[in-house]
Amino acid sequence: MPHQLVLASRPTGSIIPGETFKLVEVPAPTEADVPNGHLLLESLYISMDPAMRGWLDDVRSYLPPVQIDEVMRASTVCRVIVSKSPKFKAGQIVTCVLGIREYGILPESQVENPFPFPPGSGLRASDLLGVLGMTGLTAWVGMTKIGQPKPGETVVVSAAAGATGSVAAQIAKIAGARVIGIAGGADKCRWLKQEVGLDVALDYKAPDFKKKLREATPNFVDVYFDNVGGEILDLTLARANKFARFAICGAISQYNSRTKQSALGQSFFNIITQRVRMEGFIVLDHVKEFPKALSELSKWVAEGKLKRMETVVKGGVKAAEGAMLQLFEGKNLGKLVVEVKNPEQDSAKL
Repeated sequence: MPHQLVLASRPTGSIIPGETFKLVEVPAPTEADVPNGHLLLESLYISMDPAMRGWLDDVRSYLPPVQIDEVMRASTVCRVIVSKSPKFKAGQIVTCVLGIREYGILPESQVENPFPFPPGSGLRASDLLGVLGMTGLTAWVGMTKIGQPKPGETVVVSAAAGATGSVAAQIAKIAGARVIGIAGGADKCRWLKQEVGLDVALDYKAPDFKKKLREATPNFVDVYFDNVGGEILDLTLARANKFARFAICGAISQYNSRTKQSALGQSFFNIITQRVRMEGFIVLDHVKEFPKALSELSKWVAEGKLKRMETVVKGGVKAAEGAMLQLFEGKNLGKLVVEVKNPEQDSAKL
């Protein structure tokens, strides 16, 4: 029987394996279960995103919280098994928010035809969750609409070896900026320097990190793309240049905190003295910009200007909870996805 991962209890801190979620078996859907205007879908790839932790809290936010005993929300790449919609056909690869489950039925309005890959781009289905998914779109919106880096400016990106940060950092490089990436561990920093081509890569776990950050920003910071919040945000704000732009994308260092309080200290006053513009954003507010963003992102990948990395966890829905823990432990390089079924495999016979 097919599996799905549902929310069993709301965590007050970190996700607790075997307690926060439960894996359940459900009957396999059939063609008879599909209403007109709906699609029966099978999952191929499931996206693992830091935002997932926020969806577990019963608080007001940009999306309603996942309810107890509800399938855990997640973006997915799926294949159409049965279509009762003139807009889609069986065998087609699509994107949607199916959640962490093997099969599901959605109305046609909740399913998207993916952006077409440029010829010879080397893009693959899982990229529809990464560089051509919400990950890439988030990086594009935050960097181009808020950060607006200019040639010669100093840009700092936290969690720069992660899914969103790695794309945001490269967008700043394409714009001609001097880019400093912050990541956890020597291997990630080496990748950022040698493979991605950033100007500086700093290991926030290193004992001399604060000193290195000061040394790397002699002319201060013009743009900061924040994925982590907390102390790193405070340290970077202390280095803010006049009229710096801070794009606040996420705060993963705080997501598992019981208090979720910012660590901004004396640096807070730099917002006033240096006239810093600090703006939080949600990518879903910029849907009208998506076609332009996807066109630019796919073009940069095809031209070799934008490199992407992904960490693929195999094992399907059963492996999803463990993959989520990897995400918050910082074990992934680039985009983290769970593979339920390789697109090269045949469609399911239900």
